[in-house]
Amino acid sequence: MIFERKLPIPKEVKEQYPLSAELEKVVTKRAEEISDIFTGKSDRLALIIGPCSADNEDSVIDYISRLRTVQEKVSDKILIIPRIYTNKPRTTGDGYKGMLHQPNPNEKPDMYKGIVAIRELHMRALNETGFSCADEMLYPENYRYLSDILGYVAIGARSVENQQHRLVSSGISVPVGMKNPTSGDISVMMNSITAAQHKHTFIYRGWEVHSEGNPLSHAILRGYVNKHGQSMPNYHYEDLVHLAEIYANSGLENPGVIVDTNHANSGKKYLEQIRITKEVLHSCRHDSSVKKLVKGFMIESYIEDGAQKIGECIYGKSITDPCLGWEKTEKLIYDIADLL
Repeated sequence: MIFERKLPIPKEVKEQYPLSAELEKVVTKRAEEISDIFTGKSDRLALIIGPCSADNEDSVIDYISRLRTVQEKVSDKILIIPRIYTNKPRTTGDGYKGMLHQPNPNEKPDMYKGIVAIRELHMRALNETGFSCADEMLYPENYRYLSDILGYVAIGARSVENQQHRLVSSGISVPVGMKNPTSGDISVMMNSITAAQHKHTFIYRGWEVHSEGNPLSHAILRGYVNKHGQSMPNYHYEDLVHLAEIYANSGLENPGVIVDTNHANSGKKYLEQIRITKEVLHSCRHDSSVKKLVKGFMIESYIEDGAQKIGECIYGKSITDPCLGWEKTEKLIYDIADLL
């Protein structure tokens, strides 16, 4: 390893790019609204929706601004939490690793610029749309750069068994979703939720820290890959009933699941997300225990349908996994509201 430079600690970055008192109030209010869904105080559905990766500030803000208009029309039934995913796990290590690494996908990595860029992007979304957003905690030590601004945190399928991800999640105050691992072993996901809900003492960013446990940690079903490398779904009625039974015997607080409609659940066939969402809603209508368990959906969506290669520069089109375009997205959100 070649050590390039010492990066500023999160406290320094927050001081350079602070939230105003007004924006702090927005984050607090949003946190309460999101929390109420996972504790059962609210029967609204959480919709964690947005691009696979946040690759361009202007197009991401454009997309989120469109969501704001839709949110006002469905606010009695749906709470939208935009995805601003700024760091991406790569299966082989190759490919675009997100804005944290490359603020400009066409330029070389610059981690300092990336840290500033992701904070400014989340702040701009909050300031211009009133949305506190969701991000994936790929690197637990970097969470503090955004800890005062996020509304939701996801732990990916490749990270969910990692000790540091679990311990840091136990010290986060907003909902943290734990994905099932790529193997599909539900016990791994449930163990991660259990760990996140308990208190711990551990080392974090050179400090000895104590966490109080996160009662809002919960499951995300994203499908899995079998021994032949084939994508297998786990969103069907039987999967949801089984998870409800596991939760009932677990003693965990606030049982809940977010259904990820893409990834292995769709076989990365992004158009299937529409059908999958509606099938899960049908399961909720069929069984009260499933309805109580399902807290919402995770949907990959952007301005343009599909995906493109880096360098093609089509505005609002994903450069990682393919996404639903805006017209289909808008219709799907209204359809969800009608079905609730």
